[in-house]
Amino acid sequence: MSTTAYAQSVDLSQWSPEYIRSIAGTETYDTAATCGAVVPNDYEGRVSYWYTGAFEADPLIAHEQDAAFWEAFKEAYPNIQTDVQSITYNELLDKFRTSLLGNAAPMVVRLQILGGVEFAAKGYLDPLAPEDVGYTSADFWPGALKSVTWDGTGYGIPTNNETMAFIWNAKIFADAGLDPESPPATWDDVVTYSKQIKDQLGISGYGLVAKQNAGNTPFRFMPQLWAYGGGALDEAEENPTYDSVHINNEGSKQALQAAYDMYVRDKSVPTSALTNTQAENQGPFIAGQLAMMIAHPAEYAKMLDLASQATGADKEVADAVVENMRYGLIPEGPARRAVVFGGSNIHVVNPQYVEGEYDEQAAKALICMWTSPEWSTKLAWVGSNPGHLGGFKTEWMKERLDTIKFLDVTTSMLPNGIPFPVLPEAPEIMNIIVPDMLQNALTESMTVDEAAEDAARKIEELRSGM
Repeated sequence: MSTTAYAQSVDLSQWSPEYIRSIAGTETYDTAATCGAVVPNDYEGRVSYWYTGAFEADPLIAHEQDAAFWEAFKEAYPNIQTDVQSITYNELLDKFRTSLLGNAAPMVVRLQILGGVEFAAKGYLDPLAPEDVGYTSADFWPGALKSVTWDGTGYGIPTNNETMAFIWNAKIFADAGLDPESPPATWDDVVTYSKQIKDQLGISGYGLVAKQNAGNTPFRFMPQLWAYGGGALDEAEENPTYDSVHINNEGSKQALQAAYDMYVRDKSVPTSALTNTQAENQGPFIAGQLAMMIAHPAEYAKMLDLASQATGADKEVADAVVENMRYGLIPEGPARRAVVFGGSNIHVVNPQYVEGEYDEQAAKALICMWTSPEWSTKLAWVGSNPGHLGGFKTEWMKERLDTIKFLDVTTSMLPNGIPFPVLPEAPEIMNIIVPDMLQNALTESMTVDEAAEDAARKIEELRSGM
């Protein structure tokens, strides 16, 4: 199948749960042979690699697919030795920064989507495009390629792309007098529903996440901010320039006010939201003590795992929660429906910063396998979507759709995805400044206006190099 025909056959304008299901299982791939045409399968060498693999909070299948990849890579490339480290999401960027300063970095690194541009801008990464490992740019989402482009040059390949969805417990909705089969249509409705659930049932309505220096926070607050017409910069606009700060505009302040109303005024979200990541929402949700949250399709699989481990009366509650889990589109705001266009990208490190001798061919073999239609699908099994658009046509995508409830709903949010600003300062803006703004407002150390203006000053100072 030619690339041109392939690029045209995946019609992103039709993207919907129905279209996603219609193309799944329509193509087959031989990954070892495809990558063997890029790097011969008998090549002898060594590759070092850092990434965030499966950890304790992930469902069992994520661990199984991770192990299966390394078995498949060894089978495809028996003479390439691997030196692999799996590092947690919140530790990876700092550990990678430290390794670069000591010229002790791996040859290949997979970073969360907002991480790569910082290192590309500083010269730590070498240029890398899909064409370098046997694919074409047409095989990947345009928004994903944008996230690895710095100063007109590509410095990575998308491995997986993710958009989350809105999850609610239908029984809690019914018990609180809400329509059990309809999610809140707008973010204003989220505030209203959350208060009604708290008032009627005495439990938390919305699973607000506001932990400082944690990626979970911007991934759940920025969709709300963008929906109201706000932004950190102008990243939500059709043609962003990243020249103007929007964190203190009227839309951003409305979004921050909505979070304040839920946390301070209504007390309808967990008190622990200030230190919560999404992992801390899982326990209350499976216990029937939390009604709504934003999360990945993996959340359903995780709830199945938690329910299987419960006993006695707890198991009855957990089974009922799983039965009553519903997924829908993230609510709209006055400006738009929005979700973070997330995921990860794989990069090659500038050889001068790599520990040991650099092996370009071994690195390419690993990257070709990892970004293939097969493995970009399998390695994103419960938590994301394949980076390679061909993954949506595989038998494994069909299996995922058949076995992972609500996957088609989360995947259908992709056209509403907005990438974080493609700037070296993006990690600090998103992981530090945005959560700090939330904390300042929610702890009432600043008013909503003051918190937004403070965040704007910090972004201006960061961008000006002060």
